[in-house]
Amino acid sequence: MDKSWMKITNRRSREYLDGVQQFLNFASNHAHLDGTISCPCKNCVHTNSWPIDVVKAHLVSKGICRGYNPWIFNGESSSAKTSTEIPNSHVQENPIEYADLRDMLHDMFPIQDMASGPMEEVPSVHQPTEGPSEGPNEDALLFMKLLEDANQPCYEGCKHFSKLSAIVHLYHIKCLNGWTNKSFTILLEFLLDFLPSNAKLPKDCYEAKKIIKDLGLSYEKIHACPKDCILYWKGNANLEACPNCNLSRWKSNESKGQQSTNASSKRRKKKVAKILRWFPLKPRLKRLFMSPETANHMKWHANGRVNDGLMRHPADSEAWKSFDSKYIEFSSEPRNVRLGLAADGFNPYGNMSTSHSTWPVILIPYNLPPWMCMKRSNFMLSLLIPGPTSPGNDIDVYLQPLVEELKELWDVGVETFDVSSKKSFQMHAALLWTINDFPAYGDISGWSTKGSLACPSCNYDSQSRWLRYGRKFSYIGHRRFLDSDHKFRKKKKSFDGHVDMRSAPITVSGGEIMLQTDAIADHVFGKKKVNLTNKRKRGEEALTMWKKISIFFTLPYWEDHVLRHNLDVIHIEKNVVDNIIGTLLNLDGKTKDNLKARQDLKDMGIRSGLHLEKVGNDQTRMPHACYHMNASEKDGFLQVLKNVRVPDGYSSNISRCIKLKERKISGMKSHDNHILMQQLFPIAIRGSLPPEVSRSLIDLSCFFREICSKVLNVEELGALEKRVAVTLCELERIFPPSFFTVMVHLVIHLASEAKVAGPVHYRWMYPIERYLSRLKSYVHNKTYPEGSIAEGYIAEECLTFCSRYFKSVETAFNRPVRNVEESMGAVVSITLDSNSWIQAHRYVLFNCEEITPFRDIHIAEIKVGFPFHVTDDVIQKQHIEEFCSWFREYVMSMDASKRNELSDKVRWFARYPDNEAKRFKRYVINGLKFRTKDFETTRKTQNSGVYVITEGGATYYGVLIDIIELNYSDKYRYVLFKCQWADVISGRGCKKDDFGFPLVNFSRLIHTGDRLIDEPYVLATQASQVFYVEDVRHKDWMVVVKTKPREVFDVGIEAVDDDEEVDTYMENVPYNVTTDDACDDANDNHAWARVDEEGTIYDTPLISEDELLEQDFIDDEELGDDVYEFNDDESNDDESSDDDSSDFNA
Repeated sequence: MDKSWMKITNRRSREYLDGVQQFLNFASNHAHLDGTISCPCKNCVHTNSWPIDVVKAHLVSKGICRGYNPWIFNGESSSAKTSTEIPNSHVQENPIEYADLRDMLHDMFPIQDMASGPMEEVPSVHQPTEGPSEGPNEDALLFMKLLEDANQPCYEGCKHFSKLSAIVHLYHIKCLNGWTNKSFTILLEFLLDFLPSNAKLPKDCYEAKKIIKDLGLSYEKIHACPKDCILYWKGNANLEACPNCNLSRWKSNESKGQQSTNASSKRRKKKVAKILRWFPLKPRLKRLFMSPETANHMKWHANGRVNDGLMRHPADSEAWKSFDSKYIEFSSEPRNVRLGLAADGFNPYGNMSTSHSTWPVILIPYNLPPWMCMKRSNFMLSLLIPGPTSPGNDIDVYLQPLVEELKELWDVGVETFDVSSKKSFQMHAALLWTINDFPAYGDISGWSTKGSLACPSCNYDSQSRWLRYGRKFSYIGHRRFLDSDHKFRKKKKSFDGHVDMRSAPITVSGGEIMLQTDAIADHVFGKKKVNLTNKRKRGEEALTMWKKISIFFTLPYWEDHVLRHNLDVIHIEKNVVDNIIGTLLNLDGKTKDNLKARQDLKDMGIRSGLHLEKVGNDQTRMPHACYHMNASEKDGFLQVLKNVRVPDGYSSNISRCIKLKERKISGMKSHDNHILMQQLFPIAIRGSLPPEVSRSLIDLSCFFREICSKVLNVEELGALEKRVAVTLCELERIFPPSFFTVMVHLVIHLASEAKVAGPVHYRWMYPIERYLSRLKSYVHNKTYPEGSIAEGYIAEECLTFCSRYFKSVETAFNRPVRNVEESMGAVVSITLDSNSWIQAHRYVLFNCEEITPFRDIHIAEIKVGFPFHVTDDVIQKQHIEEFCSWFREYVMSMDASKRNELSDKVRWFARYPDNEAKRFKRYVINGLKFRTKDFETTRKTQNSGVYVITEGGATYYGVLIDIIELNYSDKYRYVLFKCQWADVISGRGCKKDDFGFPLVNFSRLIHTGDRLIDEPYVLATQASQVFYVEDVRHKDWMVVVKTKPREVFDVGIEAVDDDEEVDTYMENVPYNVTTDDACDDANDNHAWARVDEEGTIYDTPLISEDELLEQDFIDDEELGDDVYEFNDDESNDDESSDDDSSDFNA
């Protein structure tokens, strides 16, 4: 069978389309029972099965995955492999040809390639050539040198590797597996001894790097002032000292406090005090159009996107469309690049006792489709800002080279060769927005994220209140975000004692920001000496919240953006979780309800039932609030979390963070908080708090789940905006003002930003933090961490580009997915008992469309056989019991001519399957890993949960107890799951609680599976995955949590059911939560305190008024205390997830 069409890059050509049809014709003969086939496109890579027409659309729009030969997932055998035998890797063991690297050189040097003629005729770079005396240019010389290496065998007689391909492949293996330079040198030394003496391999890692460097891109070093005042760049390039602070450009040669005076010391080479590493953007953008794959995908936002009103990509957002409408000339060329910028600091040493902060600036090309856009392989490191201290507000100094380049790319552009069209064009680029955590948001934007006006979205219309005893600002006042006629607006007692009829703040435009920052146009950068006496009286606000005019406003288009800086959902969610958990569990240093918070309530004149009471001379009694959990309630809450077992790859093991003895939760990273808030916290909190408190917290969890969806609807986001305002107001009625830090307040703006900019997983820090972890892994020389990172990055950048051309080896682009389709581990042959044999065969028959006409005939015969009217249940029971034997007799009784008219499948099904079957302990299907219940008893994960949705819409929940493969004489094979099914028919084994959570009870089953008429089996292709959360407070009942496979992207090609989850794991489950009426007391009364408990006695005396007066001064550095909490190093979050995942998927 001719498969040459699979290598054709032009997917619109007749040869490619004919090849696709040839594949579909073959695959359709081996389709699943439901008519679907495994999809081999570059996105699905056999993790999904779709109808024939959908697979065809995928293959035409995305292309077929490289190396898929033979077609083992679509029915083609491979060296006597059965349909269930899966190779260890889906990379085929085909001989490596020189053409891999030759194709790459074609694309890297298109002009030289066109001029050189046939590659085999290119002269050696060392041989004299005839021609003009000026000789070839540098690119031509490099091209000829690389071409010579690409044509020269690795050693005499080697047919599989050239000199260049051998070095590239070896170095690629080094980077892919994280080998050290020393280990790689040892390998090279061994290979030189092992291979023939004429082998063309470098002798060590250093020489290999020099060869690899010719294939990659370089970076530039720019000296910087140690105090971040200036760069020694352009007009300052020749200065010896900083004109602002007079510090020398060079490190001092002093040793142990004494200056060396000998001659050798004077001749010693000077060492630079601080070095910025700049990775020029233009050549990296040009490389996106060098590879045929990325060149085509760079136009996806214009040619491959579905416009159906839903937001799946930034290109669907108002921000993107608004920019296009203002700059029509830019948007008219779909190959012009839209970029996002992310910056954050991390400790390159991985040792938190060593203080060091390195700041990479990363660019994200948004032209790419969803399955490529947020992958690590497509991120571009633009700047590496050195430590040991954070640049802070002076980061603009270091952004100058990048911003200058962005200006050139906007005004002039750069000539770029597009390999997909074989033509050059003038490429332009624009920066859409920045992505940062909240402290970095202030450094990038220039707005001070501390103090009374810390919210950049509210701007000067921020609402906060200084808590005199807590000594911090509280961001209450969310009633102004409600509808003007909402009941909460006129309620005093439940809130801060006042009616609130104010309107919500209006988002400021770029032009308004320019007016606000006029007064600070002459800001001087650099670290100033801290004035410890710089304190002002409380109430004396700073003249402006702007610390500077952001350097990005020098871009011609920046002020026209609808959204310039993104609020990071991940860190906002983390801080909200910290506030909630710390307060509910009353954790020392984390709770927002303490003696000072209660004194602030009295100072504000609200919630008298929670005011402190003096006991004796030196003791104070603090009444327990409605959200207080006693010891048994805490134990129940924590026990639920401790017992949670999630599917493999779902998250890290959160139970390790639960400390039952201490009754606390600690050690969670950002992704742990993400899973806890959106999935597990709502389940655990049920039964530990009063319903009105639980309902509000669950609704907040629902909000985060919906805002993190991969597909957003603008109308639904409008409703979500209103709902979150009500939720925050409900929380204001429950928790003290000290709970509402600025991070809690920022939740109110997340839905608004999503309406403008689209799905949050293109705009949050989670993939960036995982990328920082990768950069940290480059640090092998602790003395020069930034240098190690820069060298490691350009090596991997080069190999990332090269690996796009490796068809026959495992790379970052074709390595197997986490859950390889149809992998099953150990296989055991068994003999099925008669009941299981009939049950499994019957289920296959009942789920085959070609058998449906025979079922109708059988049911009609049953009805005729009854002389009186009987119920459908009686007919169905007899049909189930007798159909298998009746069907066999019916087909076999046909005459030969009629039987030959039947399809092969019908004839083979009539003969019954073999009594011998295969048994598996685990099986992967549709990207989901399933394991039997017995197999995972000693494991920390749970992969035995199954649910199936029938054609009538009923959902069945089960536990997987066996996996078998039914074999119809080697003609057809079907994998079936045998499950214990909770009784959802009578309702005894399934129900919903007051909050809408589905609960199941496996002590109440539909059937035991022992009777012939029982139906314990389902086809593996029909199964979806759930996991069950045990709640010790409700014996035998478990909460159902649905999951979906990672790396699934809805791009609108196929219809999505309204009830289907779209996100990998985080899509919303429809909790039955009501907000407006659930806690809307008509009489404005609320049970603030628990009447069933006495409260807690403290020996601490209260703060007096005189002590308050002494503290009534504000230090500008103090404003950030207890406002938001960030780990100094978050780059190791979710260590169990795949390297390139968003899903977080995510």
